[in-house]
Amino acid sequence: MTAPIVIIGSGFAAYQLVKTLRKQDSNQPITVLCADAGHDYNKPELSHVISRSQSASELIKQHADEFAQQQQITLHSEHRVSEIDRASQRVCANGHWFDYSKLVLATGASAMVPPMAGDAVAQVLTLNSLQQYQQAEAKLQQAKRVLVLGAGLIGTELAMDIASSNRQVVLVDLAKRLLPALLPPFVSSQLQQRMAQSEQGQIDFALGTSVTAVNQQPNGLQVQLANGASYQVDALISAIGLRPNTQLAQQAGLHINRGIVVDQQLRSSDANVFAIGDCAEMNDKVQPFLQPALLGANALAKTLLGQASNVMQPTMLVKVKTPWLPITLAGTTTDEHSQWQIELDGSGLVAKAFNGEQLVGAIATEQRQHALLPLLRQISQPL
Repeated sequence: MTAPIVIIGSGFAAYQLVKTLRKQDSNQPITVLCADAGHDYNKPELSHVISRSQSASELIKQHADEFAQQQQITLHSEHRVSEIDRASQRVCANGHWFDYSKLVLATGASAMVPPMAGDAVAQVLTLNSLQQYQQAEAKLQQAKRVLVLGAGLIGTELAMDIASSNRQVVLVDLAKRLLPALLPPFVSSQLQQRMAQSEQGQIDFALGTSVTAVNQQPNGLQVQLANGASYQVDALISAIGLRPNTQLAQQAGLHINRGIVVDQQLRSSDANVFAIGDCAEMNDKVQPFLQPALLGANALAKTLLGQASNVMQPTMLVKVKTPWLPITLAGTTTDEHSQWQIELDGSGLVAKAFNGEQLVGAIATEQRQHALLPLLRQISQPL
């Protein structure tokens, strides 16, 4: 009997791959091993749980046993894989060995917490999974003052969501402006102004600095910043970024850079081992967004079933879920050498970035976000 395709992980990329495989082949044996409960949930909703007063259980779209039954797979939840034996094509989880014909690593990424001093470092929260939110939800529901560390995509979305629920928020980042990896200064400043002036909630900004210490106080946490400022809050959330989970792949001797290095077919340095989602690095890039995972799952399913297929990555839309200033962008939008063409009216902004005569990126806000779709095919891919 042929060994199954084994998938390690239960996030969006893993489960999208399962669904795609099953659509293409109803008989292919599939085994999923995951360290958590294995429920299918919508991870992007985690940045809106506070304003919607959602519990962790409400985010579950399908429980693990229901998902396994519907997709006709073997699912082992609470099974942490400790070893990959590439020579014999098997993996060890919870002391048991599982054979594979093809192995897919969908191990995701972990939220980073920067070094800081103090006796309450262990109380720093991260919200990168359903399990982490479940552990933090009681504290967050009771919190009235929250410090969010990180003004990138997730941190900014979280700060706005928390403030929308009538809580005080302090947003801290080493960068001097919001979303520096995605937005040019003229959009970043507009977003900050909109957040600062909103009547829906109070957000204070501490940019160009970092947290140096967090200590327990009788009425919460005392957070010290490098610029000398100090805040007393009820909760501190770290949202400074993600680090791909590569430990298992590294132990197995696979090629690792920032993520697990894969080719255009998501194949690692071992012909029978693949990687997808937040843990994978293709063309020197990791892409922690849903659309690359979706496109990757579509191609990888064909490859695993014997029809080798390259992952095609057209220019993709990135939606910034900041309802006080909704933003959609595509292409290269932070190159300081770009020349911008900006159209601005009462319904929003459309900005086009050019490198010479080539359109390389575009941003649209508010009611003008639909204007980005016709531009996608015109945007030049970076070399």
